Amino acid sequence: MPTPRHPSERTGTPHLGRSVALPALLAMIPAVTLSAFWLGGEGALAGLAVGLPVGLLMSRIMGSWRNDPTLPRDSVTGLMLRDGFDVVLEDVFDRCADGTLKSACILVQIDDAEEFLARHGQAAMDDLLQVTSDRILGTLRDGESVARLADSRFAICLQSVRQLDLELCIQLAGRLQGVIEEPLRVGGATLYVSCAIGFCLRSRAPSGDAQDWLCAAITALDEARQNGPSSIRAFAPEMQTRREIRRTLQQTVVSALDNGEIGPWFQPQLCTDTGQVSGFEALARWVHDTRGTIAPDQFLPALEEQGLMERLSEVILTQSLSALRGWDDAGLAVPRVSVNLSQDDLNNPRLCDKISWALDRFDLGPNRLCLEILETVMSDVPNDTVARNITGLNQLGCAIDLDDYGTGHASIASLRRFPVHRIKIDRSFVVKSDRDPEQQRLIGALLTMAERLDLETLAEGVETVGEHAFLAQLGCHHVQGFGIGRPMPFDETLMWLSKHEAKLQSAPRIGRQIG
Repeated sequence: MPTPRHPSERTGTPHLGRSVALPALLAMIPAVTLSAFWLGGEGALAGLAVGLPVGLLMSRIMGSWRNDPTLPRDSVTGLMLRDGFDVVLEDVFDRCADGTLKSACILVQIDDAEEFLARHGQAAMDDLLQVTSDRILGTLRDGESVARLADSRFAICLQSVRQLDLELCIQLAGRLQGVIEEPLRVGGATLYVSCAIGFCLRSRAPSGDAQDWLCAAITALDEARQNGPSSIRAFAPEMQTRREIRRTLQQTVVSALDNGEIGPWFQPQLCTDTGQVSGFEALARWVHDTRGTIAPDQFLPALEEQGLMERLSEVILTQSLSALRGWDDAGLAVPRVSVNLSQDDLNNPRLCDKISWALDRFDLGPNRLCLEILETVMSDVPNDTVARNITGLNQLGCAIDLDDYGTGHASIASLRRFPVHRIKIDRSFVVKSDRDPEQQRLIGALLTMAERLDLETLAEGVETVGEHAFLAQLGCHHVQGFGIGRPMPFDETLMWLSKHEAKLQSAPRIGRQIG
């Protein structure tokens, strides 16, 4: 871990007005020199010749360490805050205006900071921010400016230099990401975090002012976060277009939900023993008038910000149960449909009543409905309402799936404490499982554990025939993925089911591995 710097050094930029006034000193040099020779002779004169330059240099250094008392500081990291950073950014922006000097604005965002805070507490979060600050400062050169802009976001303005290009910025971003993501020791435990980084070179900044430059870096950071954890992105003009599209979607998503544009598409799940459809998972999709089908990762955050996740769940549940009734009326065998529950749903004390009422409305038995709960819900310590809801749904007769298994921290005790019927093995374990021995060992261990606990298993993200065959032979009960069928609207499922039934008549059965 890098050694923390002096708190005042966290500004990264000297306050130039604080150093000794050189013209006044220069005017006094003849008098000082004569006095030294008169009082101390040649020895004093020689000492002055050496001491004066050293004193001036130390004065400059000490001046750079002083804090500007008018600028507020972050109480946790000691870094400057937004106001101070804006001043530095504007100064560098102006100095690089003619293109002779170059700089870059870099933003760093700790991934899943809210989850880290909820899981480990405020003290651990403060330690993380302090260490991240120290690691950033330890990676940069003296003179770079660093600020804390938000709870888990840091901003860096590189000092103006003559040589700086895209490749050098990417290398620096990679070094920053590497040191920030090193293990963190908190209270005897080793914790890990990842971070996203976005940056904008001054030469690529949109025409305007320093704030436009900062907004460009923010746009690059947003693009990196959209791409997933540990991503790095450099600003490009087309990013602004994509950001405007996302902003427009956020403004219209509420009306889209009310108007029925957002609803479930259904992805088939197959039994590996028989090849028969064992169910469909309902996945939220937005069919936009001009942009076509929009994936949930582009609109779910907006709904969550608006507090509409429960409303979305009601829409998905109602239309999914309607689809079940439609398959029954068409004489197609679909045993059940799976619907995802959000954290907001599980915190609703009336959840069981709502689901019971919906099943009665469509005259469907509770065994026809499977409710998927993320593994992170099980790994956390659920509150009384969440625990009661999970137990109540099981008592109602609904199946409970534990989603994304293997990516969180759910323990075997959690699996036994709650009435889980099936675990869904995350796609990250499934990819290349027919060819990668390490993946095969991981899946084998998960399947063995599930068998000992008398739990069914479903593998997500199956994309190839080889993966399907391997999972079937190893004893995975169900499979789902693009290799089986892509999510589709209800009308298309009717044709897909008919074709699948016809294909089963001539397809060989995939047997399980014996012994």
